[in-house]
Amino acid sequence: MKDFKHAIIECVPNFSEGRNMGIIKQITDEVEKVEGVRLLDVDPGKATNRTVVTFVGNPYAVIDAAFLAIKKAGELIDMRTHTGEHPRMGATDVCPLIPISGISVEETVEFARMLGKRVAEELHIPVYHYEHAASADHRRNLADIRSGEYEGFAAKILKPEWKPDHGHPVFNEKSGATVIGVREFLIAYNVNLNTTSTRRANAVAFDIREKGRQKKDANGKIVKDASGEPVWEPGLLKSVKAIGWFIEEYGVAQISVNLTNMHVTPLHVLFDTACERAAARGMRVTGSEIVGLVPLEAMLEAGKYFLRKQNRSIGVGEAELIRIAVKSMGLDELAPFDPKKKIIEYQLEDNSAKKLVDMSLTRFAHETSGETPAPGGGSIAAYCGVLGAALGTMVANLSSHKKGWDDRWEEFSNYAEKGQELIKEMLFLVDEDTNAYNKIMAAYGLPKATDAEKAARKAAIDTATVYAIQIPFRTMELAFESFNLAKEMALKGNPNCASDAGVGALCARAAVKGTYLNVITNAKSLKDNAEVVAIVEQSEKMNAACDHLEKEIWDIALQKMK
Repeated sequence: MKDFKHAIIECVPNFSEGRNMGIIKQITDEVEKVEGVRLLDVDPGKATNRTVVTFVGNPYAVIDAAFLAIKKAGELIDMRTHTGEHPRMGATDVCPLIPISGISVEETVEFARMLGKRVAEELHIPVYHYEHAASADHRRNLADIRSGEYEGFAAKILKPEWKPDHGHPVFNEKSGATVIGVREFLIAYNVNLNTTSTRRANAVAFDIREKGRQKKDANGKIVKDASGEPVWEPGLLKSVKAIGWFIEEYGVAQISVNLTNMHVTPLHVLFDTACERAAARGMRVTGSEIVGLVPLEAMLEAGKYFLRKQNRSIGVGEAELIRIAVKSMGLDELAPFDPKKKIIEYQLEDNSAKKLVDMSLTRFAHETSGETPAPGGGSIAAYCGVLGAALGTMVANLSSHKKGWDDRWEEFSNYAEKGQELIKEMLFLVDEDTNAYNKIMAAYGLPKATDAEKAARKAAIDTATVYAIQIPFRTMELAFESFNLAKEMALKGNPNCASDAGVGALCARAAVKGTYLNVITNAKSLKDNAEVVAIVEQSEKMNAACDHLEKEIWDIALQKMK
C-alpha cells in the first residue's frame, strides 16, 4: 500500500451502550490515547441504548483506535443482557470507515479488511463487511446482515451464506458479531425556504430526493403495482434523502437533507436543484446550513462551480474558494460559518504547532535571522519558489478577466489552477525543510555507547539525511516546473503584467539554485546511496538548465515592456 501519511479517514462506530456513561467514557478513552486521532463527537441515546462515536485521523492510527475501542466494548458490554430500541447484533454493532482526503474508497476498503481480520483473530469476534467492503452482493446492505439481530445470530451464523468474512462461524454470546465497512461521507444539510409551510417544503424535498414520491392518477389516488404496492416516481438527485419540516426557532420551513455520496450528487448541485424546484413552486431559497462537519473537497468544488458560472478563474486560493461557496449557498444565513470549526480537515490541524508559513513576513524574517540554523536556506528557497508560482498565478488570474479577453477566461483559469497546486505543495515544503533538519539533529542525539547503538544511530542519521535531500529536491522539481507558468504568462498573459512574470522567473531560479545547494551539501555523506546519486544527477540537470530558462523569460518580459 502507498504512504498514507497525509490521508484522513473518519470512523463512526456504534456501540450497544447508551445509558452507562462510565462505560462509554472508558471506550472513548481508548480512542483518545492513540496519537494521530481526534475524537470529534460522542452521541449517546438512552432509548436506543446505543452510542455513536465519531473520530478522524491517519488511516493507520484510526484502525488502531477502532480496534482498541472494539476490544474495550467487548470487555465491558454484555449482549446477553442488552435491550434497546435500535436494531443491533453486537457490542460494537457497526464500524464504518469513511475516506475524507488523500485516500480512495478502494484503498479504505483495504484498511477495513485489515481491521476486520485483526478483530476476528485477536478478539474472537465474528466480522462481516458491508457496503463498499462487502464480499458479496447479499452482504452489501447493513440491514440484511443485521436481520434477525443478536437473538437470531446463533442460528444465522451457521448458514453457509452467512459465514463470517473473518473468524469462525461460532457465535460469541457476550460480544455478538461486528460489521465493518466503508461508506461515503454523509453530509447533513438543510436548505432554508421563504415559507412556513411544511407541505410546500415537502413538495420540494420529494422533487429532489432519490426516492421521489408516490405516483398518483388523474383523480389523486395512489397508483399501485400488480402486488398492491405503491408505485414510486423517482426524484431528480441520486444519493439524496430529504424531507420538509418547519423550524420554530428560525420561523421558516427547511428541506432537511442527508447527502449520502457527494461524488454522485455534489453539494452545489443539490443547492442549485433545490433553488430551481423551489422557484418552480413559487418559493425562494434564502440560504442553507451544514449540520455538523463537511469535507474540504465539497466546499472547494462548490466554490469552483459558482466561479465557473460567472466565467471567473477558479485558480484562486483555498480561503477564497470557501468564501465564494459560503456566500453562494448562504451558509451563513442562520449562523456564522467558521471554516475552522465546520470543515473536517481543518478540525484536524495542529494549531499548537509553530508554522513558518503562518508567521507574518516580519516574524519570518526575524525567525530566519536568529542564532539557530533552521529555518535556513532550504526553507527560504522553498518560499522563493512559492513567490515565483504566486506571481505567475496572479498574472493568470488578472488575464482571465481582462477586458476584451472574455472568451479566454478558462484558458487562464487552467494556468491559475495549476499555479495554486504548485503554491500549496511548496508552502508545505517551507516548513518541511526545517522539519527535515530537525530529524537529522534528533538522529545525532541518539545514544552511541555500544556497537549496536552506534549502528542504529548511523542508520537513523542516514535515513534522516536522505529525507533532508528528498525535501529540497522536491522543491527544486516544483520550482523548475513553475518556469513554464512564468513563460506562458510572459508570452500570453496580460501585457501589463509582463514584469510580474519576469520577477516570477527570477524567484523560480533562486529556488532551484538554492535547493541545489541543499541537495549537494547533504549528499556528500551518502555518495554510495543509489537514490541519492540519482537525485544529484537530476539536480545537476535542472541547475544547469534554469539559467537559460530564466533569461528566456526575462527577455520576453523586457520585450513586452518596451
